[in-house]
Amino acid sequence: MNERGFRYVGPAELRAAVRTGDGGRRIGSAGDFEAWAGEQPVAELAEPFTYVVGLDGVLRLAPRRSEHVACAGGQRVLGAGEIGFVRETGRWGVGEVSNQSTGYCPDLTSWAAVARALDAVGLRRPSGFTYEVVFRRCTGCQEYNIVREDDYVCVFCGGELPTVWNVDPTA
Repeated sequence: MNERGFRYVGPAELRAAVRTGDGGRRIGSAGDFEAWAGEQPVAELAEPFTYVVGLDGVLRLAPRRSEHVACAGGQRVLGAGEIGFVRETGRWGVGEVSNQSTGYCPDLTSWAAVARALDAVGLRRPSGFTYEVVFRRCTGCQEYNIVREDDYVCVFCGGELPTVWNVDPTA
């Protein structure tokens, strides 16, 4: 479990654009989620949202096309990705959830923090990410990669990628 959090590693200009007060909507309870969901247009609720789990363990939500670093207010996170919600039998749940954030490149171990944040809100959830993204940094050219089909080869230089998460050497 990476309780120190994931540092933003994406483009510097996106981080520089974050202003005080930026950040996703804080969802710390079932009431917070119900209020937030009630404010969303029906068409928006059919789409996934950008999410982060802050270092405080609280879920934050923003529109899908929002940058994760803005949703996090520029801070480190315990988890980040995209999340979609479904309403079944009068109760909200998570239909899909990923760790797809190329700004933070969170490891799959971030699921534990995401699960705790969803449990705190009382949302039914899957037992893990419904879409897992494996991020690695090439030790040769230093570029960030998404590993597909267990092919640990850098798409930029052809170098071999590490089998363990190494995106942020300070983490």
